Amino acid sequence: MEWKLFADLAETAGEKRVAVDPAPEPTVEDALEALFESHPALRDRVLADGEVADHVNLLLNGESVTDRESGLGTQVESGDELALFPPVSGG
Repeated sequence: MEWKLFADLAETAGEKRVAVDPAPEPTVEDALEALFESHPALRDRVLADGEVADHVNLLLNGESVTDRESGLGTQVESGDELALFPPVSGG
């Protein structure tokens, strides 16, 4: 599966797309951990007190993971696209 990273998260990782191969029958949390294993500097930018920071949007196939009942425990499949958006401002 693939993560799409935006803005300073892409800069921190050094790339806009990151392929990960988490454990069998992975969850969003497994995929996130696989991302952090390959790009450790993202951990501090994405997590706050061990949880995804309130200001970071985490999407699974274009839908917010926080809106799902299972949250980070949501199952993911090999073709799924995950995305991380930091806060964006501007005018």
